[in-house]
Amino acid sequence: MNKFGGWVGVFVAAAMVPLVTVQPSFGWGAAGHSMINKLAAANLPHDVPAFLRDGGALDAMYYLGPEPDRWRNRAESELDAEQAPDHFIDLERADMVGTLPRRRYDFIRDLAKVQREHPNLALTPEKVGMQPWQVEEVYERLKVGFREYRKLVAANEDTKPAELAIVFYAAWLGHYVGDGSMPLHTTIQYNGWTGPNPNGYTTEHHIHSKFESTFVGANVKPEDVAPLVAAVETKALGDEWDDYMVYLRHTNSLVERTYQIDKAGGFDGAGTPEGKSFTEERLAAGAIELRDMIYTAWLRSADPVEEFHG
Repeated sequence: MNKFGGWVGVFVAAAMVPLVTVQPSFGWGAAGHSMINKLAAANLPHDVPAFLRDGGALDAMYYLGPEPDRWRNRAESELDAEQAPDHFIDLERADMVGTLPRRRYDFIRDLAKVQREHPNLALTPEKVGMQPWQVEEVYERLKVGFREYRKLVAANEDTKPAELAIVFYAAWLGHYVGDGSMPLHTTIQYNGWTGPNPNGYTTEHHIHSKFESTFVGANVKPEDVAPLVAAVETKALGDEWDDYMVYLRHTNSLVERTYQIDKAGGFDGAGTPEGKSFTEERLAAGAIELRDMIYTAWLRSADPVEEFHG
C-alpha cells in the first residue's frame, strides 16, 4: 500500500472542517470533480514536492474531489445549510455591491446594505453565494500547510502529517475551483432561464444536472481532457484573488452559450461535437486554474510572515 493509502479514510474523517448554503446544485458531479482534481495534481511542475504528485496523492485528490458535495444531504442538514453558498455565486446580484471586496465579512456587510436599498430582492449570503471567498480562504489554508511542511523539512522532522493536511487542502480547494469553471455556478440562471427569455431557452429545472453530471459521466473521460491541461504551461499567479476573479468572470461570460448548446441538444444523450468540446474545455479550465493555484501556494509559502502567537 502506498504511503497515503491507509491514511486517507482516517484523515478525511479527522480533517473535515465545517464549510459553507442554498442553491440546489452540485458542481460537475462526482466524475467531473474527481477528474479536475487528479488532472491538476498530475500536471504540477517538478519543483512542487514529489509527495503531492505521487500515486497515493493522485488517488486521494481523485477521491476527495466530490467531498464537499458528500456533506450536502438531509442527514447533515445543518452542515448543508452552512456550506452550500460556498459552491456558487450569482454575480448579477453580487455585483450590486460594486467592486467585490477580498474579505468575506466585508462582502456580507456590503450585501446587507444593498438589501436594505432593495427589500424586494433576496440578497442574503445564502441566496447570493460566497464562492470566491471560500476559494480564497481554502487557498490560504493550503499555503499555511506548505509553510509548515517547509519548516519540518528544514528541521529534519517527520513531514507525513503535514503532507496529509496539504493533500486534503489541495483537494478541498479543487472542489470549489472546479465549481468556478461551471458557468451555471456563477449566475441566477443556474437551473432554467428566469426573466425575459426572447431566445426561448429552457425554463425547466433539469439543465444543471443534465450538463454537469449526466452528460459528463456518460461522455467525457479523463483522457479527453488531459491533453488540454498539459498543453497550457503552469504559471505562478501574481495575485490569486484577482486571477481567480478573472477566471470566474470568464466562466460567467459562457452562461448564455451553455443555454444555446443545450437548446441545440448538445447535452442530450451522446450530445453534439460542440457540447462535448465545450464541456471538455470547461473541465480543463478548472484543472488548469487549480494546478496554478496549488503551484502559487507552494511558491508563496516561502515568503516570510509574522507568526501568530496568541
